[in-house]
Amino acid sequence: MNEKLMKYIDILPEIQEALNEGKPVVALESTIISHGMEYPQNVECARRCEEIIREEGAVPATIAIIQGRIKVGLSYDELEYFGTEKGIRKVSRRDLAMVVANGKDGATTVAGTMIISEMVGISIFATGGVGGVHRKAQETFDISADLEELSKTSVAVVCAGVKSILDIGLTLEVLETKGVPVIGYGTDDFPAFYTRSSGFGVDERMDDPETVATFLSAKWNLGINGGVIVANPIPVAAEMDEAYIAAEIEKALVKSENDGIKGKDVTPYLLKHLFGATEGKSLASNLELVYNNARIGAKIAKAFSK
Repeated sequence: MNEKLMKYIDILPEIQEALNEGKPVVALESTIISHGMEYPQNVECARRCEEIIREEGAVPATIAIIQGRIKVGLSYDELEYFGTEKGIRKVSRRDLAMVVANGKDGATTVAGTMIISEMVGISIFATGGVGGVHRKAQETFDISADLEELSKTSVAVVCAGVKSILDIGLTLEVLETKGVPVIGYGTDDFPAFYTRSSGFGVDERMDDPETVATFLSAKWNLGINGGVIVANPIPVAAEMDEAYIAAEIEKALVKSENDGIKGKDVTPYLLKHLFGATEGKSLASNLELVYNNARIGAKIAKAFSK
């Protein structure tokens, strides 16, 4: 990392040592902490993800911005602060420099986490799901910045696909146009977050961490910059009934339109509605898929480090 970046970034010594020695490191986002769940479940989830990554022999790096400092790895107290502080801004590419320059707190989205990961040399990032093309995007132009970031930032994102509140077909079309490979981890079907299949395929199926790591090395060694989606389906035991969750999503979408919810407020609104409508089952599924992605991300990071 060059001196200009060092002016803005604090890296926990354990993570810096791992990066220096070529040991496996897995990035984790912070939007899931500040905007995805309520306290204390948000902090418990973040700590459990870090534990799982350590259990698999890799080093976790939860990324956030606190009072203008980019944090690669959060201390125990910083994670607690981040889980309880209100009004933390979501940070994507557009917001990152503004939050740093103004000394504010920021929760990194998929895009924001990818940018910082690449800055410090972390190649593997585990999250829940990536953003995509929202339904009726032809009218609203509501397309997540995550897709643009995947086209140019060289980080592999292990996720459970995209949330089924999105237009999955159009999301995959955009990824194809932007040259982003979509790898199905142990599956030929693109997962839809709460369910293991969306009815759409993937570009290539890979069944083990070594195969994924070999592909990532080849891609980036060839100078083909940009990210990769490693689509890892939710565990079978945590999968929700496809018809049931689809019906609840349709109800939530109608309600969000009636309530005038737009832009970046749509996803948290829908997730909150689903939590209530499913009596907490959607959150339980969410937690399990996040933990599963952390586990697979660590395995891939170990293979990639070799």
